Amino acid sequence: MTHASFAPRSLLYVPGSNARALEKARGLAAEMLIIDLEDAVPADRKDEARTAMRAAVAAGFPGKRIAVRINATGTTEQAADIDALADLTLDAVVLPKVDAPADIGPVRGLGPPVLAMIETPTAIYAARDIAADPSVAGLIAGLNDLAHELQLPDGMDRSAMGYAIQAIVLAARAAGVWGFDGVYNAIDDAAGFAAEAAEGRRLGFDGKSLIHPSQVDPCNAAFAPSAREIAAAEALVAAATGGAQRHDGRMIEDMHVAAARALLARRGK
Repeated sequence: MTHASFAPRSLLYVPGSNARALEKARGLAAEMLIIDLEDAVPADRKDEARTAMRAAVAAGFPGKRIAVRINATGTTEQAADIDALADLTLDAVVLPKVDAPADIGPVRGLGPPVLAMIETPTAIYAARDIAADPSVAGLIAGLNDLAHELQLPDGMDRSAMGYAIQAIVLAARAAGVWGFDGVYNAIDDAAGFAAEAAEGRRLGFDGKSLIHPSQVDPCNAAFAPSAREIAAAEALVAAATGGAQRHDGRMIEDMHVAAARALLARRGK
């Protein structure tokens, strides 16, 4: 995985301790699987999850990018998690609760790039420095923890976190790394998920983290160019002659052409 490659649209968390979920994940269209050693694994099953994670990664997930979410810096579990990553080929390490670049220290030399989770008010203010760390390939919005830290009465009210969410996108773009939206908790609310995924794309996120297989296909659809967008981009590229000009009732310039070419390049990804 490199900064120049296409960002995954769908990042599905899979509990490392759930063998059935790991097997099922092989047949899903998720573009990245995040094998979770952190929140999804009970404290008394951490060792079991590490062993299962190693076996699953060694067996492979053809056509998918694979990441592992380890426990946070400063926790008693992190050292064993890092040891469990030895000799594995991974596309990324997901590090939760990153409040400052110093928190990345224990994983900075592992090899795979880091996807840093921004989950606290402190992290929001440090997001630009975190994103600029050379080991970081992207930021993941950890909105459940953030809502808790902000003491919001309704953790599902994204509008109450609007400034923080946009700060994550801004930090990612300023550093030239990826930005991924947080999870949607109501797994039976398909319409609500679709609306939030569409909003995430409008806000500038590259993709979205997921907690249930049913969210994968709608997520991929939400972050893919629509037929209308593709047609409009093709027309704009075809009409462009360089510099500022009028096209389809509006003024366009080179940056609009570049954006249209980038959208067309994302087709089918």
